Amino acid sequence: MKSKMSRTACTVLAVCALAGALSACAPIVIGGAAVGTMMAADRRTTGSQVEDEGIELRAANRIREQLGERAHINVTSYNRQVLLTGEAATAADQQRAEQIVLGVENVRSVVNDVAVMPNTSLTQRSNDTFITGKVRASFVDAKDLYASAFKVVTEREVVYLMGRVSQREATRATDIARGVNGVRKVVRVFEIVSDDDLRRGTVQQQQLAPVTQDPAAATAPRN
Repeated sequence: MKSKMSRTACTVLAVCALAGALSACAPIVIGGAAVGTMMAADRRTTGSQVEDEGIELRAANRIREQLGERAHINVTSYNRQVLLTGEAATAADQQRAEQIVLGVENVRSVVNDVAVMPNTSLTQRSNDTFITGKVRASFVDAKDLYASAFKVVTEREVVYLMGRVSQREATRATDIARGVNGVRKVVRVFEIVSDDDLRRGTVQQQQLAPVTQDPAAATAPRN
């Protein structure tokens, strides 16, 4: 049991290190296999990835400037769809954050799951980061998933999954995430693409498809 726990912890730490390295576009080796840069592994085009990074930076800065300490809001962009998670002091602040992001250049839609409640503690945020690491590690361990196709965000033990994936991949990833210890709920915010497109490797060249929050997944609770 102790050995198994140690292996799990090492895997989580390795995945967290990978995430950090990929965000800096640096190659890394895990388990003897070379892992390329994020831009080489991601199903989005290079331009889309750069665009998403710019959206996240601009949106986070504007929210911080206008809402200050009244809100703790995380901004995650995937193919110009923005997911907002975290906490806001009032419903007005919650809606204001959404309007701020909709005003950012290149944003095409916003999923607003900001809760109206006091900001979470550093302990809670650290636990959420650890859960994210465990989910990512579980995706890496799965032999039938392309782990780099998924973006994972955790807020108050609710795991959000984003990415351009097939229906099979979406279902499989959701089942894995639900089985990770500490996960209270899974919310899927996917772009579903066909298996044929995945086999042909044409996902990056597709026109942007409409994105909807998966009806099979429960939405995060709001206070």
